Amino acid sequence: MIINPTQIGDEMKKNGGFIPGVKPGTKTAEFIDSVISRITLPGALFLGVVAIMPSIVMQFNVDQQFALFFGGSSLIIMVGVILDTLQTVETHLLNRHYDGLTSSGRIKGRQGFAQVSM
Repeated sequence: MIINPTQIGDEMKKNGGFIPGVKPGTKTAEFIDSVISRITLPGALFLGVVAIMPSIVMQFNVDQQFALFFGGSSLIIMVGVILDTLQTVETHLLNRHYDGLTSSGRIKGRQGFAQVSM
């Protein structure tokens, strides 16, 4: 993702937005640029380690097929899918407790738990 800090600083100034403790305009653009620089370096180093991880693991006599399957880009894809799945589950859980527009929060005709008589 490419962001132009100068443009964001100008748009924030025009729309009345601000970052607490930072003056609008040029100072905001400099602050955004410094934050992006601080985030980019560790992210790039992490992605570099993930990219060469299969080669490092193969040095410890791990099967090449296994190392390539669980290394590099496939690891990043798996983590992304897991995070997306967890977010979807959390959204469904939050929606189930939301009453919505109904007064009781239950679907008409639906009973609670089935009662078993013994």
